[in-house]
Amino acid sequence: MNSDVSLGFDHRYIAGEGTLSGLTLLLLHGTGGDGDSLLQLGDTLAPGATLLSPTGKVREGESRRFFRRLAEGVFDQEDLALRTRELGTFIRDAAVAYGLDRRRIVAVGHSNGANIAASLLLRDQDALAGAVLFRPMVPFPPEPGALLSGIPVLICAGEQDGLVPVGDTERLADIFRAADADVTVHVAHAGHELAMGDVVTARDWLARNFASAAS
Repeated sequence: MNSDVSLGFDHRYIAGEGTLSGLTLLLLHGTGGDGDSLLQLGDTLAPGATLLSPTGKVREGESRRFFRRLAEGVFDQEDLALRTRELGTFIRDAAVAYGLDRRRIVAVGHSNGANIAASLLLRDQDALAGAVLFRPMVPFPPEPGALLSGIPVLICAGEQDGLVPVGDTERLADIFRAADADVTVHVAHAGHELAMGDVVTARDWLARNFASAAS
């Protein structure tokens, strides 16, 4: 395990082992989390996969985030664009430093982490091989032309989630479909926090799309 800022982010790195060692889960925490927050989830979703888990650099009071917001659900778009580029650079640098296969890096993000993962997919189509987005919002209205060429994306929403604007789940799914992503939507009987159904769905989805040792 590693925790340092030599790649621009304080982060955790756990090398994989076994048949899934070539798969890297980029774990992106929600508001108030850190690089340790999703390690157990990552190990549950894909046992033996490599885990790369940065801590967001933006402070909101005592909480860490990946980008600033102006109010609940209102994102600072200039900061979002900047932080998205920073995250993309971190992924590329980490791939070199740790010898990761860039074609097999899959984001797993919750809330604020899911939102920056969605932003990264829409802004930098070569950054990720796929993404699991737990409770995401639409990060920004993208310009037409993003082409994700079948990249698999799983969106996990909560039907009782009071933080995600009504309709955002389907709007985000439509944005990804328009970009030719392979979109799966799962709606749990839950609020903003994860439910066991989310975990099972994400685990099975990862197994279907990324189970092989190489691609």
